[in-house]
Amino acid sequence: MIKIEELTVMQRIGLELLWAAAWVFSILPYWFKFYVVEPILYFVLCHVVHYRRKVILQNLHNSFPEKSEEQIAAIMKGFYHNLAEIFVGTFNMAHMPDKKIRRYFRTRNFEELTRAVAGQDIIVAFAHHGLWELGVFWSWENPTHESLGVYHQLRSKVLDLFYQRLRSTNYSVPVQKKESMRFYLKHRKEGYRGRKLAFGLVADQNPPRRPDAHWYRFLNQDTVFFDGAEQLATRYHLPVYFAPMYRVGKGRYEMEFQLMYDGVEELPEHEVTERYVRRLEEMIRQAPELWMWSHRRWKQKRHA
Repeated sequence: MIKIEELTVMQRIGLELLWAAAWVFSILPYWFKFYVVEPILYFVLCHVVHYRRKVILQNLHNSFPEKSEEQIAAIMKGFYHNLAEIFVGTFNMAHMPDKKIRRYFRTRNFEELTRAVAGQDIIVAFAHHGLWELGVFWSWENPTHESLGVYHQLRSKVLDLFYQRLRSTNYSVPVQKKESMRFYLKHRKEGYRGRKLAFGLVADQNPPRRPDAHWYRFLNQDTVFFDGAEQLATRYHLPVYFAPMYRVGKGRYEMEFQLMYDGVEELPEHEVTERYVRRLEEMIRQAPELWMWSHRRWKQKRHA
């Protein structure tokens, strides 16, 4: 994990200026952020810079060959709106007291989940769908668990530290992916800050190429997935929950916890990841505009 001591003086100044700008932006009125800034940002991304339009169109056409050009265009337009909202919503997280969290984020099946996970560590499988960064706040409603945001280190040290600050709350702590197993082994007995652990994994990213990679059929394409959640769950018998995000308003989301694996069931290899892939695909088909189509998700080809 990058430390602030590793930054140059100019990088530290840049980090503090970026954080100050985000904090000031976060305390602006809701209507200004989501009804003034968001539409302007959408217009720039969609109609001025055409942000990754070729990648988006290629991904949409390959994923939905049954859809017409008009339907594809409508999904792409919705995606640009969602992308603008992600930028606004992420900066909005710089100042998130409990009252504000309650306004922007809720867990649908909170009471049921609290009973189910009492006294045990769990894994929560997220996706780049909607404003997924809000997922770090789920422990606000259930303070018995510490939300561990497992992330990939960014190339920019300034941006990496900026996102570390966004994800560091009274209920959550960011953990770099390569340090996550070591972190779990260190805290699995005593917990962290007196709480049980909830690993939050965004598992729909494009993993590094491996010769032994398992391929899944996902959105009409052969696709590889990270299997870290499955490995951790089956080795230490941890329940795995899929966490779909439902958009209920501009910048406002509800999250649901759906049990995929109870930590006890005997399953064949790759089955936990297969269940994640199937639920992810179902969620995307229900609200395709909320997924990150600008990612080069299918860079790896099976025949290669």
